[in-house]
Parts: sequence; C-alpha cells; structure tokens
Amino acid sequence: QNERGSWFSHKAETARPYYYSVYLADHDVKTEITPTERSAYFRFTFPESEDSYVVVDAFDNGSFIRIDKENNTITGYTTKNSGGVPDNFKNYFVMKFDRPFVTAEVWSGDKIIEGKKEVKDNHVGAVLGFRTSKGEKIGVKVSSSFISEEQAWLNLEEIGSKDFNEVKEAARNAWNDVMDKVRVEGGTDEQLRTFYSCLYRSLLFPRKFYEIDKSGNIVHYSPYNGEVKSGYMYTDTGFWDTFRALFPFLNLMYPSVNKEIQEGLANSYKESGFLPEWASPGHRHCMVGNNSASVVADAYLKGCRTEEIELLYEAVLHGANHVHPQVPSTGRLGYEYYNRQGYVPYNVGINENVARTLEYAYNDWTIYTLGKKLDKPASEIDIFKQRANNYKNVYDPKYKLMVGRSDKGEFNPSFKGTDWSRDFCEGNSWHWSFCVFHDPQGLIDLMGGKKEFNHMMDSVFKMPSRLGMDSRGMIHEMREMQVMNMGQYAHGNQPIQHMVYLYNYSGEPWKAQYWLRQVMDRMYTPGPDGYCGDEDNGQTSAWYVFSALGFYPVCPGTDEYIIGAPLFKKATLHFENGNSLVIDAPNNSKKNFYVNSLNVNGTDYTKNYLRHEDLFKGGTIKVHMGNQPNKNRGTKEEDMPYSFSKEQ
Repeated sequence: QNERGSWFSHKAETARPYYYSVYLADHDVKTEITPTERSAYFRFTFPESEDSYVVVDAFDNGSFIRIDKENNTITGYTTKNSGGVPDNFKNYFVMKFDRPFVTAEVWSGDKIIEGKKEVKDNHVGAVLGFRTSKGEKIGVKVSSSFISEEQAWLNLEEIGSKDFNEVKEAARNAWNDVMDKVRVEGGTDEQLRTFYSCLYRSLLFPRKFYEIDKSGNIVHYSPYNGEVKSGYMYTDTGFWDTFRALFPFLNLMYPSVNKEIQEGLANSYKESGFLPEWASPGHRHCMVGNNSASVVADAYLKGCRTEEIELLYEAVLHGANHVHPQVPSTGRLGYEYYNRQGYVPYNVGINENVARTLEYAYNDWTIYTLGKKLDKPASEIDIFKQRANNYKNVYDPKYKLMVGRSDKGEFNPSFKGTDWSRDFCEGNSWHWSFCVFHDPQGLIDLMGGKKEFNHMMDSVFKMPSRLGMDSRGMIHEMREMQVMNMGQYAHGNQPIQHMVYLYNYSGEPWKAQYWLRQVMDRMYTPGPDGYCGDEDNGQTSAWYVFSALGFYPVCPGTDEYIIGAPLFKKATLHFENGNSLVIDAPNNSKKNFYVNSLNVNGTDYTKNYLRHEDLFKGGTIKVHMGNQPNKNRGTKEEDMPYSFSKEQ
C-alpha cells in the first residue's frame, strides 16, 4: 500500500464538511468524495490511459470481497477493528460503478488470484481496470452496514439516482441547516473560521450507529452483544470528556438528537447491563469516572425527556455500585472502597484514585438530583446526597489541594502539587483540585474563604509551566501546557477547562472575563495547529463555542450557565422550539473584553449565571463591554451560581 501511494500537496486539496478533493500527483488523478449519512459518492478524474485502475482494499485482520462484473459492482466485508466489538463484527460494504470494468481481479496478500471473482482471507481486495480518455470521470457509489450486505444496499438508496453534484449540494444543505442554528457576527475572519470549525467538530460526535431497515424501522447492530436490535444506537464518545460541554450543548441546541442518544443509552444498558463510559463502538477501557450519570441527568433535567428514563435511572444506580467484569472503566472501579471509606485509596492498586473520588462525588450528586426530580424516596437517594460531599475526604488543608490518601486515612507523604502522578488522570493536583463542579462554595469554604480561594486560582496562572515536567514520562498534555505558557493552566486537557469560570462563584467575575479572552485568543486558531491539546470527541470545541457565546455549563445537572464574556458583537441562537435568542454586544472588541453590565429582555441583570429555561424563551441579552473591569457587578451573594452546600 505504501508503494501505490501518491505525493500530494495541501495546495491542491479542498476540504469542506460536505466535500473533499485532492490531486494525486504521481498518478495524475483527481479524487473527490461527497457523503450522505451512511453512503458516499466517489469520483475519479483520470488522464488518457489504457491502464487506469481503482484498487479496493478491504483491510487486514479478516476480509472478503466479490466482483460482479456484469453489474459493475463490488461487495464484501471487513472485520478489522481496534476492539470494543463482539466476535461476529463485520462492516459490510457495497460499491456500484457507473461504467463497466475492462479488467477486474481479486487479490489476497500481495498476489492477484487469477480466474476468481471472490476471495476470503486475512487481507483481500480487488483491482479494477479502465480505459480512459483525458479528463474522463469514473463515479462509484459506496455504502456500508454493520448489519448485512442487504442492508448496505438499502443504505445506498440514500444516494439513489442522484448524480455527484446533486449529492454534494444535498450534503452542503444538510450541514448548513445544522450549522445555521448558531449564527455569529462582528468578529474577525479568523475568529469566524475558528468558531465554525469548532461548531463543526462539536457536531461530529457521537456518531449514529443505527440504520433504517426495508420497513422503515430504526435498527442497529449491537456493539455490545452482536445481535440486530430495534431502536437507536450512537457511539464514538468518551463521557469523561464530553459530559462537560458537548452534551450540554446538544441539550441546548439539538435536544432532538440527544433524545435519540438517550434512547440509545437505554439500549446499551439492555444489551450489556451497563451504560457506556467510553463507547467505541462498545465498552472500551479508557479514562475514569462514572459520567454516564451526568449525561443522563443533565438531559432529563433540561427537558430532553425519553420514555426510558426509569430504565436509565436504574442503569445509573447500577453503575454506581458495580464495575464491568471485563472493562474496568465502565461502572465504578474501586466503588467498594469509595462507598465504605468515602474515597478511593492510593495504595490498593487503583491508579488515578483522587480523580476517581472527585468524579464519583459529582456523579453521586447528579444521581441524587435526578432522583429528586423523579420523586424517588429519600431512603433511596439520601446516600447519594451524602456521598456528594466525598470530595472533602481528599482535601488536605496543609496544601489547600486534593491529595491521595491511604486505606488507613493517611495523606500521601510523597505528594507534590505539580506532579502528574498516578493519583490523578492526565493532570496534576492543581488541575484536579478545582473539579468540584457541583459545590464550588464548599470548595471555597475548605480553602478558607473567597480571598484564599482566589489566591489559589491566581496561583494556577502564576506558577512556572515547567514544574512537574519530570514527574513522569513526558506526554503531549504536559508539553502543550509548557508551550502555551499560562502557568499550570493546562487547557489542552479536560480537568481544568471549567476552572476559569469559578471566579464567578468567588466574587471576582472580571478575572474570568480576562482569562477567557486570553484562552480563546491564544489557544484556538482556524489553522492545523488550532488546538492546544486534544479535540476529544468535540469537548474542546464545545468549550470554545460556549465561551465565544458568553456562557458555559460548569455543572451539568443544574439549569445554570455561568456567564463569561462573549467574543462576537452579535450571536443568534435558533432553538428547536422555534424561539431565538440574540446576544448583542456591539462594542465588543479585542480591547473591550470585560462585561460592564448585562441587560436581559429590557431588565438589568446582575447575576453570574443564566437559566436554561430563560434562554429557551428567547429574547435579547444586551452586553455592554468595556476595556476596564466593573468590580461591582456580580459580587453580591445573591448573584452567585448554584452550589450544593447552599442547598444542604
């Protein structure tokens, strides 16, 4: 495959959400592709030649291919995968060419097999030959299915009799319909490109894994038990990343999609006994936490309702007190210690123990909050209310940071705050110590009050970026933090991405406004190096989209979005309920990034948060921006957002 590759230049490449083309210089061939949801139309423009070829490669690790020369079609399947699939996994594919093959041969390994039109082996494919005149185009309609070859042919009907340009225009219109839900104006070209690139990436995940059968029913191949079942299924998402902003963004702008995802989660539980934490396509061992609870609770509490909510509630209860026997990141690894001692100890063979404790405490709060909304008895949900305070059990007043504890209750004597150690997950204590999404006031109290809390927050940006770099083998998140040179603020990974907004809880919201503009300006661009770290299934993009609009969901499971500072002079959100919200900041500029005052539908507004149901009503939020902070706005106790401590 390397020998048949071709040199190409990005200058001879076009990349759009709905269309891709590239000139393959070594072969003098232009290749184009445009998609539907489950199919694609390829088009190859060849030079004049007696020997123009298309090679079909069905991959290694098990594949099958068949040539039907009479009908100009190729069918087959591949079983290549990277895990997370049942034993009977197959990706079936079908191809319909728009002209006959002059020659057509199958191959296996590195040999063409004479006289055969189908082959099954470890690594097979086909070579299709054509005679072409200069500039002649060869089209091929391609589709796939995880269910069957018959279903793949059904999926190809998404293209049907359309020609290439008709499919391209339909794909363009489909993306425009989705992207036009959010319209921003009054920024630089670079800011506009960055925003819509981020919006695009936010909407790539999770992926649809369901298909539509010949009777028009929604069906899916189960990546959990290998059966073909009715109903929705989505995959390719890691909740450790996406519970934070991506799923709240779906609940705000695309709730009908998240309703399908919630129904798919119910199917995951039916088919495997667990909700996924990292679906790709089935359960995968990756990351920490039990954040499926957050994804379920936030959807329901924001009005994204499914008839399966009782089953989903059962599923989150199950996940809180079990761990998957083969996939230890599904459910709660270490739940026995956590339930008994109130934290996961560092000396019992479970890595990332502080990170797990902090996320389990937040997850317990989401279960408690969902249970209250569902009118569950106190005898059932009070245990989760109690455990929501477990974050306090790993707080060490000596350092004012979260520190690992042994099963005997002793804090880790080798603790170092900048150490990217095994007590934490892709970060250090300076990142994780602020991961108390549901109770910032409780964390403020632990640290000694707002003054001390703000000092700790300020310190994140002041400490040298190089600290902690020798604590373990260098990983890209560490290098990116060092390169971006904002102290210990490591925006390239998820644990700290919400931290800047916590100034809204501690009486200094203008600091959030300052640092948010710094992050957006310095860490995001529309170019190939436009991220300071992992994109992570749309989470890092969704952070930017929310922050550029001027608010962010610090605590999914509440109905609040914490106010930051908008990036654009105007933004319009078109909700699925038919209402529209305008965020109007006409004097916004590179220098005017502070919020001096806020007016919601004609009324002065001093609070540091906006409510979900109020946004959904539509209207206008007028934001007066200035180049100096207003240190009186948003500083009163009644202006502070939700904290669990205030509820108790």
